[in-house]
Amino acid sequence: MIKVRKIELLAPAKNLECGIEAINHGADAVYIGAPKFSARAAAGNTLDDITLLCEYAHQFNVKVYVALNTILNDKELHDAESLIWQLYDVAKADALIIQDMGITMLDLPPISLHASTQMDNRGLGKIKFLEKIGFQQIVLPRELEIDEIRDIASQVEVPLEVFIHGALCVSYSGQCYLSQALSGRSANKGMCAQYCRLPYSLVDADGKEIVSKKHLLSLKDLNLSGSLKDLLNAGASSLKIEGRLKDVTYVKNVVAFYRQELDDIFGKNPQYIRSSSGSSSYTFIPNSEKSFNRGFTSYLLNGRQSDILSVDSPKSIGEPVGKITEITTKYIKINTSHKIHNGDGLCFFNYKKELEGIQVNRVDGEFIYPASVPNLKKGTFVYRNHDHEFERLLSKKSAERKIKTSIEISEIPFGYSLRIEDEDDNCVILNFEDEKQIALKDQTENIINNLSKTGSTIFSVDRVGINLKESRFILASVLAEWRRQLTDRLLSLRKIKYKQDIVHFKQTDYPYPLTNITYLGNVMNSKSRFFYEQHQSKVIEPAFEKKAIENVPLMFTKHCIKHYLGWCSKEGNAKHPYKEPFYLVYNNTKLSISFNCKDCINTISNSSV
Repeated sequence: MIKVRKIELLAPAKNLECGIEAINHGADAVYIGAPKFSARAAAGNTLDDITLLCEYAHQFNVKVYVALNTILNDKELHDAESLIWQLYDVAKADALIIQDMGITMLDLPPISLHASTQMDNRGLGKIKFLEKIGFQQIVLPRELEIDEIRDIASQVEVPLEVFIHGALCVSYSGQCYLSQALSGRSANKGMCAQYCRLPYSLVDADGKEIVSKKHLLSLKDLNLSGSLKDLLNAGASSLKIEGRLKDVTYVKNVVAFYRQELDDIFGKNPQYIRSSSGSSSYTFIPNSEKSFNRGFTSYLLNGRQSDILSVDSPKSIGEPVGKITEITTKYIKINTSHKIHNGDGLCFFNYKKELEGIQVNRVDGEFIYPASVPNLKKGTFVYRNHDHEFERLLSKKSAERKIKTSIEISEIPFGYSLRIEDEDDNCVILNFEDEKQIALKDQTENIINNLSKTGSTIFSVDRVGINLKESRFILASVLAEWRRQLTDRLLSLRKIKYKQDIVHFKQTDYPYPLTNITYLGNVMNSKSRFFYEQHQSKVIEPAFEKKAIENVPLMFTKHCIKHYLGWCSKEGNAKHPYKEPFYLVYNNTKLSISFNCKDCINTISNSSV
């Protein structure tokens, strides 16, 4: 007997439109920012919009998770409690994604709580603790290797959520204070200024420049499409796409891409099934390279890799196209298998390794006429970061999601009985009075056609069963009305049967894995402080946002600049001609780097004067 496990493809929603299109393009769950207190402050949504999204999602058994994952002060905590009740009672949200432990101490509705990656969910002890105290899903750090995920999954029952695509934070989530320290914009309050994407010069203790003006903290974007089966086999149940600030065409394309990848895996591995209902059809061929990306990396999933930085630019480069073969004052030629379109945006790295753009005015066969001919040479590799034709397809209706049904029509003494059943075994039977008429010719095709036209409903009819004693003539308009009543009642039944999970978060006193809670615990309010005390820990420092602390690390990262430069001691290449410590310098900002080679974790601190 195969043990079946439900798998969810979890998609981002900047707003209602993005959420609906994520569902249409195949998401099993979506996560969206709350009206306030979301880790993407620029992506908050109204209660009305979240309500509409939940109504749409639940038709397909798609879940909606609301991100309320910032740290809160005491006043904000009071406001959050009221908001959470509205999200549960009014919007009918399925879960909250939270960072602040103070939320667990509030008077909460019976809503599921998910542990945000902002909680810094490193280590089996932390994850076991979160499971014990009642979290229903735990978002794992992006830094884990596949064997670490497998080890964790083998020792807990709680569903584990892993990132599979999108932008990568160079710091462990929830453990970056660089933006707060340098600009007063806290990442833990959803206002990160992204200092990691700036061009830094690397200098040694004597001020000698090692690397000049490179994006040494800017990671490429994550793409684990080649490792999905490995993640499922390791025990991941929720596969998450990053991107609550991304536009709707990004969501459409990337969700559809991963939906197709997963469906292919499910077709060959019956132990995995999708967690929602319906299937999507598309008007385009999904391609992850065509949406915003800084180049792709598997990061640390399969061990430490050297090529993980978008070192020359933090901007999108898009899809690889090919090399320049000819340049004139009017046109260029590219050796490529891709079709270039009028209006495309191309880009390349110039001799300074700076990213430059090319706007395509017109294409005539193999001749590409740009708005202006850039200063490049033969052999330069070109990327396409805007596919005009692809974006045009995505700007229109590009997917349709339908739930499979079957309809049967039978005779009863006073007319006809119609039965509709969907793929989730929901069933509606309606009886209709009608004067029976013997047909002069076979009506099978007419009955099938008219009962199969589901139009703009969420249903498709895959089979029509005709159980009539003899050929009957039934008006097309009558069949259409019967079908409409059937699908209306079936939709009503689906809405009635969908229920939010009822989860009462219980107060416990299990020991927290750490005895002393420093600024790294992000304790901003009295409820959070009480939580840790109740779980046998002592808060010795408040959140950095509440009280800035001097001379402490502001970022914790697995990314290693020494490894990038080929100076990894674990790989036997520790020798270099420079004096440590090393510093990252950008204008008046000077950051010191401390290398913990034993644990492969490095810290960055503020050394600005």
